[in-house]
Amino acid sequence: MRKRIREGGPPVLVLILSLFLWEGAVRIFSLPAWLLPAPSAILREGIFGWREYAGHLAATAHLSFFGYLIGCLTGAGTAAALHLVPLLRKSLYPFLIISQNIPLIVLAPLLVIWFGFGVLPKIIVITLVCFFPVAVSTLDGFRQTSPELMHYMEMAGASKGQIFRKLECPHALPFLFSGLKISASYSVMGAVVSEWLGAKEGLGVYMTLAQSAFRTDRVFLSIFLVVFLSLVYFGLIGLLEKKTVKWKPEEREKERR
Repeated sequence: MRKRIREGGPPVLVLILSLFLWEGAVRIFSLPAWLLPAPSAILREGIFGWREYAGHLAATAHLSFFGYLIGCLTGAGTAAALHLVPLLRKSLYPFLIISQNIPLIVLAPLLVIWFGFGVLPKIIVITLVCFFPVAVSTLDGFRQTSPELMHYMEMAGASKGQIFRKLECPHALPFLFSGLKISASYSVMGAVVSEWLGAKEGLGVYMTLAQSAFRTDRVFLSIFLVVFLSLVYFGLIGLLEKKTVKWKPEEREKERR
């Protein structure tokens, strides 16, 4: 517990100091609320205006969760397929890299044209955002399996399926969770971007309405809510990793030394 407090203390102090400096600058220079609201004004809006954004927060959480789930499952499945079929990896891996160079802001309107303004294009946007980190991280995990253990299992007569299930999959778990953590943050961002294209509710809609009404305090509040939701996802994945992964490659290297 003390170690966690020592590690988390400096970032918390820096955050508190930044908020105090922000509050002081707004008051000293008498900045108008539409230009830069004080943290106290944002906090007040967050406390007393929860009925205005509660539904939007729930909609974004629901949308980002399902998009994140689909994207991660697709990414992990693709990584397994590319690893097990070398020809497939050589043929498709370059296109996997190229797909990430297509700007999301350009692709999203095309998805609306093709699939309409329903939930499907929004899920596709979030899936595409979450897919790549999971696929690449998991594939790297498969590739970095210990060659000594691989050789040992081959000598013991293990089949390719047994090697994959009992050696390569457990070894790739830390890499998989690294991709899951990255995608956890991207999923909320992808949900907000997809809501900008056309939605009835969500933090993206709440942010757009606040911006149109020059309610800068609500714009900042929506930003903080996006960060909060991303941190919740990140924390849940971290807890699941602690329960699932009992070792990490770098820890094993330290033990050898």
